[in-house]
Amino acid sequence: MMNKYTITVLLAGLISCWTWADEAPKPRQAGEYPHTADSLEQAGVPKGKLLGPFEFHSKVFTGTVRQYWVYVPANYKTKSKIKPSLLVFQDGQRATNPKGSLRVPTVLDNLIHQKAIPQTIGVFITPGNLSERYPDNLGMSNPDHRAPEYDALSDDYSRFLIDELLPEVAKKYPYSSNPEDHIIGGTSSGAICAFTVAWHRPDAFRKVISMIGSYVSIGYQPATTDKPLVPGGDLYPGLIRKSPIRPMKIFLQDGSNDLSNEHGNWFLANQQMLSSFEWANANADKNGDKGPRYEVKHVWGDGGHSDQHGGSLLPEILRWMWRDNTKH
Repeated sequence: MMNKYTITVLLAGLISCWTWADEAPKPRQAGEYPHTADSLEQAGVPKGKLLGPFEFHSKVFTGTVRQYWVYVPANYKTKSKIKPSLLVFQDGQRATNPKGSLRVPTVLDNLIHQKAIPQTIGVFITPGNLSERYPDNLGMSNPDHRAPEYDALSDDYSRFLIDELLPEVAKKYPYSSNPEDHIIGGTSSGAICAFTVAWHRPDAFRKVISMIGSYVSIGYQPATTDKPLVPGGDLYPGLIRKSPIRPMKIFLQDGSNDLSNEHGNWFLANQQMLSSFEWANANADKNGDKGPRYEVKHVWGDGGHSDQHGGSLLPEILRWMWRDNTKH
């Protein structure tokens, strides 16, 4: 027979169990990757200026207009003897979104303040849109000329970026001319675009951030009676194996639940890229080649076609990219 004391103890135990059940952490869902403190605004950290958006009409991509933003770090001095490094990100409308997955300006603020990376000018560029003025209603959506620019293996985008747009930025905000001080990055088709720029122009970019990269056949166009075949990004693994090694440092990120559709399988494609870099290095070692080697780091997760995992990794990616840079 239970007395009042026994009943009280039993009730207390039940309440305790309920409390523990309420406080138990929810199981992690696939693709969940929270931001670290380095991606959040921190008290006492000086903020750089995010200038723009500015409109730009390209001569390489005639008939298009795009927007771009320029991040200028706090305490930037145009006449300093040591010029800042350069970070270029595609899909600039999402890279600069303060509530998005990447939050690149905030990450730069924090890491520059920590002296974890050098002073850096950031340039964030949207794809082109086939119009005279950039549409006001696009928001975070993709402009209509994204695939022809980003998923092409030609040097068109590198010519636009290096010969047209960046010189305009450098007129007002000079940055280092050393390609070792330059990073180019992007997500999805923006990632393969970044890689293509460095592939064609290692004299300008040698560091590539590739998140959920679209190394698949989006850009493929079959041959017709009037036009030759246009290859897609799925050609890259073979090109890497059969071409001279470029002096490149590459970070690859993807997830096992990324897309699989008529263009290809994203996760398999990224694994093929990694395998080709590793084979090219091993083959060069076997042959005693004295040239450069690919420096590659990868992180695979369980995410889908989302910037979330890459965004959570971005602070550590930038630390790794600039770990040998002493201009802090």
